[in-house]
Amino acid sequence: MEQFGDAVLEDDEFRGDVSYTIKADRLVEICEALHGSAELDVKLLSDITCVDWLGDEQEEKKGRFEVVYNLYSITHHFRFFLKVRLDEDDTKVESLVDLWPGANWMEREVWDLFGIEFVGHPQLTKILTPDELEGHPLRKDYPLTWEQPRFSFNKDDPPEVIK
Repeated sequence: MEQFGDAVLEDDEFRGDVSYTIKADRLVEICEALHGSAELDVKLLSDITCVDWLGDEQEEKKGRFEVVYNLYSITHHFRFFLKVRLDEDDTKVESLVDLWPGANWMEREVWDLFGIEFVGHPQLTKILTPDELEGHPLRKDYPLTWEQPRFSFNKDDPPEVIK
């Protein structure tokens, strides 16, 4: 990661897991270099998730949202994490779908639950919550409710049989 210089804001190791916090505007460049490196051979994006640091003053100073990319080199059996911090007022980061097509569904999940916009995503639409649900339920400022959203648009349709 030394080759990226000032793009790497922080590195950390916890229980054998290595993570790098990087500048959001350099995410695609760094991921392309990791993916294209024959030495590192990082071909697998295992997961994308997010953390809402609302209420944690120390962490929130770095950016309210932390988007976490779980990367893996199958050849070297090595896993590490890239993290991008985003301010509450600017929750946009570039999409990685062109590099890892599997990012499509992962980015849609993070969009749906946290409201992180992945710029350049081919179809950034809801994937887990009903269309009529407003807001992003995993944000810490999302109002708590006792009513469970209902998926009622097809409740009377018979289940499809897969042959």
